[in-house]
Amino acid sequence: MEKTEWKVDGMTCTNCALTINRYLEKEGLKEVKVNFIGGEVSFEMNGNKTKESLIKGITDLGYKVVAEGQPATGKKQRVFLSNHLQRFLFCLPFTAVLMLHMLPWHIHFLMNPWIQLAICIPVYIVGMGYFGVSAVKSLRRGIPNMNVLIAIGATAAFIYSLIGSIGNMGMDYIFYETTATIITLVFLGEWVEHKSVASTQKELKKLEAQQKVMANMIAFDDDHKELIFAVENTALHVGDLILVKTGEQVPMDCKILWGDVHVNESLLTGESRPVHKIKKDALIGGSLVTNGTVKAQVTAVGKDTVLSNILTLVKQAQGEKPPIQQLADRISAVFVPAVLAISVLTFLINFFAFDISITSSLMRSIAVLVISCPCAMGLATPAAIAVGLGRAAKNGILFRNAKSLELFKNIRTVVFDKTGTLTKGNFRVTGFSSLVLPEDQFRHLVFSIEKYSNHPIAKTITADWKANNPVNWKKIEEIKGLGMKAEDATGNTYQLGSYKIASALTDDATHTAYLLQNEKLVGWFDMEDEIRSEAVEVISYLHAKKIQTVLLSGDSLERTNKVAHALGIDTVYAEKTPEEKLQIIEELNRENPVAMVGDGVNDAPALAKATIGISMSDATQLAVQSAQVVLMNNGIQHLPLALGLGKHTFITIKGNLFWAFIYNIVAIPVAAVGLLQPGLAALAMGFSDVVLAINSIWLKYKKVV
Repeated sequence: MEKTEWKVDGMTCTNCALTINRYLEKEGLKEVKVNFIGGEVSFEMNGNKTKESLIKGITDLGYKVVAEGQPATGKKQRVFLSNHLQRFLFCLPFTAVLMLHMLPWHIHFLMNPWIQLAICIPVYIVGMGYFGVSAVKSLRRGIPNMNVLIAIGATAAFIYSLIGSIGNMGMDYIFYETTATIITLVFLGEWVEHKSVASTQKELKKLEAQQKVMANMIAFDDDHKELIFAVENTALHVGDLILVKTGEQVPMDCKILWGDVHVNESLLTGESRPVHKIKKDALIGGSLVTNGTVKAQVTAVGKDTVLSNILTLVKQAQGEKPPIQQLADRISAVFVPAVLAISVLTFLINFFAFDISITSSLMRSIAVLVISCPCAMGLATPAAIAVGLGRAAKNGILFRNAKSLELFKNIRTVVFDKTGTLTKGNFRVTGFSSLVLPEDQFRHLVFSIEKYSNHPIAKTITADWKANNPVNWKKIEEIKGLGMKAEDATGNTYQLGSYKIASALTDDATHTAYLLQNEKLVGWFDMEDEIRSEAVEVISYLHAKKIQTVLLSGDSLERTNKVAHALGIDTVYAEKTPEEKLQIIEELNRENPVAMVGDGVNDAPALAKATIGISMSDATQLAVQSAQVVLMNNGIQHLPLALGLGKHTFITIKGNLFWAFIYNIVAIPVAAVGLLQPGLAALAMGFSDVVLAINSIWLKYKKVV
């Protein structure tokens, strides 16, 4: 199925997202995700619907689909009364005047119902221009939204007052101030909610702001003289030459051709210390040059850049809904019809069963309509996720989906790979022995084999023992968990790998790798790898949290035990093949939820099998990662923060949902028995969402480690 992604203007709250979500699901589309915070809508097309018909449907709901690839502006076509703040400020003076007649001293001209009607009409028109239009469109599509409740509540008070005015029934039947207060205070609440929710996107907006900057493009005239001129980075293409100087932002992903620089990549990786980059090194678009000047060639633009990939992953994760949100969604789906029914019952029970006046019964019924808040339940999850993912991205942690957040609360075991995870993966050769062959020939053979492997050990060998005229192998393959196997043109076979391949030929298991020629041992070499400086602190943190630590490696038992002992790791599994690693992860998963930490490429199967896979990555390798969580600073120092953010984001979601349910469970009965006037009910409804936003924003600052 074709996946479609749109930007949609006009979504101002979770209610809008729910409306669009329900419409698209009603049209039979699959994998529908709507993120009102960023204005993103994605779904999988089916053959029964066209994009044109879906765009028309969304437009009929009161929203605007922006052309694919363009950013949502968040602005309406109108300038006047185009947002909730403008509407609130317009309505406020009229509402304030209407409230004056309720003061102890009587302002006689305001006691005239027709003057009150004249003052109320501008507020009512503006209110219905927004709430009424939205309500009618949603009802026409069979998807009633929260604005239906506001529109009915305000209109009921208006019509009741109009009947009282026409019938000259007296001031006891005039409630124009109720209509105006409902509309004005809901506009205020919507604006405050919008500002509060927008602040949850602060970190993401910082990343987005780096996507469009000026670049110094290098070109040559007819005399081959170098020319430098400024262009927007969006005009760059792969292969273009650029100049980047001290204090400038790297405009696009590129490779250094000349010069060296120190760059600050903290916005992307969370690493605040400048990183030294030299010729042939990659520069990430969005990073800041703190010292130096380079000429570089653009390697990626647009959606292919590292920064764009990061933004895409974060936005996709924001659109995900953890399982805990499913109950809230089911309730939200029937919330508006249920509240309408409760409102009618409130009027009937108060008027007929308790013999309360028609005026008081109506006011209680209206209060029920305007105090109920389906938005609170819809906002609970996305607000918390937006802050959690934003804080994570700021520190170089990427959550690929929001569903994994809920899994963090139960993690009791963390499994580590050794090479490149607990150790730096920067090997150095400490010794070698050629038992049969001349040393030069031994090194030449080892280099010729290792150049076909991506293992960190192989990369060190190919760099240190680089040789001319490597062997042209007739056949060569990598056997996961064992090493390399090759055959030359004359039929000689070679194996290079761990002690497993030489166990039948020698009892000495202390060496890093062994070379066999025609099934006979011809030599070995030793390498050392340095333990990461942050590893001790990370393991100590996990033990303090009563989390069991496991080291799972394909390396020899001696070297694996050495690392485990140095770090104080609880359990060790050594000399394991990828298949055996999978079996161990499965067994551990049966006992407790397991997080697996690895390099993200060689450990991909084990990472996928774990409850949560956490990979370490250079940011430029982001696209090849398969784990649910990616640590982009190529280290494990932020592993405790990743675990803490996952856990506390879920705690915040639970707190938000608890508040949303309790608010509605308590507020609706309170309004039904007459303890709240409609105006106060509207104010309470408007600010109920703000409580959730504030609770979510607190996640940005609270201690999670």
